[in-house]
Amino acid sequence: MTEEKYIFQAATKKKLVIVGIVGILLFVAGIVLFPGAEHHGEEHALISVENTDLVASSDETPAATEGHDAHAEEAHHGSSTLVKNIYSNLWVNNVYFAGLAIIGLFFIAIQYAAQAGWSAGIKRVPLAMATWLPIAGVLMLVSWFVVGHDVFHWTHLDLFKEGSDTFDKIINAKKGMWYWPLTDNPSAIPVFFIGRMVLFFGVWYLFFVWIKKQMLAEDLNGGVVHWKKARTLSAVFLVFFGYSSSIAAWDWVMSIDTHWFSTMFGWYVFASWWVTGLSVIALIVVMLKEAGYMKIVNSNHIHDLGKFIFGFSIFWTYIWFSQFMLIYYANIPEETVYFIERLSSSNYVWIFFLNLILNFLLPFLLLMTRDAKRHMSMIKVVTPIIIVGHWFDFYLMVTPGVMQNKGGFGLMEIGMFLIFAVVFLFVTLSNLAKVPLIAKNHPMLEESLDHHI
Repeated sequence: MTEEKYIFQAATKKKLVIVGIVGILLFVAGIVLFPGAEHHGEEHALISVENTDLVASSDETPAATEGHDAHAEEAHHGSSTLVKNIYSNLWVNNVYFAGLAIIGLFFIAIQYAAQAGWSAGIKRVPLAMATWLPIAGVLMLVSWFVVGHDVFHWTHLDLFKEGSDTFDKIINAKKGMWYWPLTDNPSAIPVFFIGRMVLFFGVWYLFFVWIKKQMLAEDLNGGVVHWKKARTLSAVFLVFFGYSSSIAAWDWVMSIDTHWFSTMFGWYVFASWWVTGLSVIALIVVMLKEAGYMKIVNSNHIHDLGKFIFGFSIFWTYIWFSQFMLIYYANIPEETVYFIERLSSSNYVWIFFLNLILNFLLPFLLLMTRDAKRHMSMIKVVTPIIIVGHWFDFYLMVTPGVMQNKGGFGLMEIGMFLIFAVVFLFVTLSNLAKVPLIAKNHPMLEESLDHHI
């Protein structure tokens, strides 16, 4: 049982290649069929906040829309609508799949820090997911220089030049978040912003390498020395992750809607990443179990994964509702504009409500009973729903801020998601096949074998 090793078979690779080709074809078809791609590249419609119940009163509207109107002035800077849509999708998938990699490492660190024994037999799956980290870092860094001006409005330097027609006092007041040292005329490259991105991915990857080294050394040497070192590293990593993941959420997602901010946003992005990562781990474990691997895994381990998914789906909903409710109740125009942008356009309003159905209602109903959490067939139903649902969640975080009311969902979005998913799975499964599937000398392996709930 403990000598298991996953074989990444040619048939599995072939299926992934076929899905990847389908994704490429759908992406190309989406470009070809993109509505009006050749016409309205330079136009952005302003959102009217006067006609919504979320705005407190008409006399507050100018204050609310002053910054947002400036946001819409990006038209004279930007690329065509089609190119912006491609860039927006690229950034959505970058952030989404980078989250799956970091959650792989986070899951391992949580297990070590909590001295958990039940998960001893499944930790190689999240470890394999974390191998996407360096690829995610390179992709995000390189693509930022490609998509920057079209996705991040604040990168236009004339917004910081007092006296210019496009000077924005709100964005100018935030320039310390991206540009350092502070000057009246920031440089073309936001050194502070880029520096944080490099630092975060660099430190995350270092902890991944260090923890992985201890995990593999444990296979060879046994004992508890390597387990204790991995636990220490995990504890330090978790402290760094707590800060870095929130700042990353502000940088990579919240700054797209430059005038808007939420003090809960770091938690919100983490919750979405976390429950998605749990779903991917559970789905891979179940698929491996059905393929004849993971003999150590039984219905009790599946139950634990199901409880995690169920509980953190509710946690995500709690964060979502708290953020929405506080903004709705306070009814401050510069805050409500974020939700107005997503509720006043027919391109997004259906995704707004679908988000709640896929990420809360269905997981809550389907995983409510004890038996549902213990059956692999139910896990195979629920986890794809959550994986797709939280992709829509990130889509809704990013696209309206980039495209305003010109965004949409179609073949292009499906195609790019499939391309990223195939490459991510190929990297994950390839690395899963390089090491033993079970940590045979894990000091709590016997506890995992006897695990019963």
